[in-house]
Amino acid sequence: MCRWTVHAGEPVFLEQLVLEPCHSLIAQSLHAREAKAETNGDGFGLGWYGERAEPGLYREILPAWSDANLRSLCRQLRARLFFAHVRASTGTATARANCHPFAWGRWLFMHNGQIGGYERIRRKVEALIPDALYPHRHGTTDSEALFLAIAGRGLDEDPVGAVLCGLAEVEAIMAEAGVAEPMRFTAALSDGARVFGFRYASDDRAPTLYVRDFPSGTVLASEPHDIERERWQAVPANALVELTLGGAVSVTPLPLRASAPLSGAA
Repeated sequence: MCRWTVHAGEPVFLEQLVLEPCHSLIAQSLHAREAKAETNGDGFGLGWYGERAEPGLYREILPAWSDANLRSLCRQLRARLFFAHVRASTGTATARANCHPFAWGRWLFMHNGQIGGYERIRRKVEALIPDALYPHRHGTTDSEALFLAIAGRGLDEDPVGAVLCGLAEVEAIMAEAGVAEPMRFTAALSDGARVFGFRYASDDRAPTLYVRDFPSGTVLASEPHDIERERWQAVPANALVELTLGGAVSVTPLPLRASAPLSGAA
């Protein structure tokens, strides 16, 4: 499993969350407290929104704790909205194309979790990616495949509905194949103005997610970054978190669909 964090609010230097806190994302890459694997050393990535509509990306295969470039970038980059992710592979190669976040157009996406039995159903999951989007499939992860499938299901018009549709279609494929392993999906999605956080699992073990307001904005994270754990709100399982740059935060039950027809590639 992986660890990630999102900041939305006033412009801040990335080092304020990625490097400086006592349990920063760099610290979590070495010693995660609430993950199956303590170490998340299979690469890392940053995504941020600057002067353009499309986000910037920096991804690397080195462990986050050993990359001097990451420290330098975080000291210099300042953004109102950014994603940061450290990766622990669930079976796919350690490669730059497999590091999160993933970008398509103005959208950023990152994920902690897995599609159960992915190697058995990979071809059917990839068939959910519309032909027009398949050239954006650069890696081999289930996360990227799921993101592109979601992108083809009305992401610009209805982001939450697109995610729910994509999850339901993948779970239908899993059921059809008799996959017993769970779907686990704790993910963040943004268009540069809004952030949508999802905490979902088909069993009772959804990967953790927390939210906290700071003077500079709102942080959404896999784990609290500091010792003030009482100030962090644990997001319940099967919940949706919505953030805006203006400071609005809502946590609501995720209106999951029981099933969806398999639509195939558009």
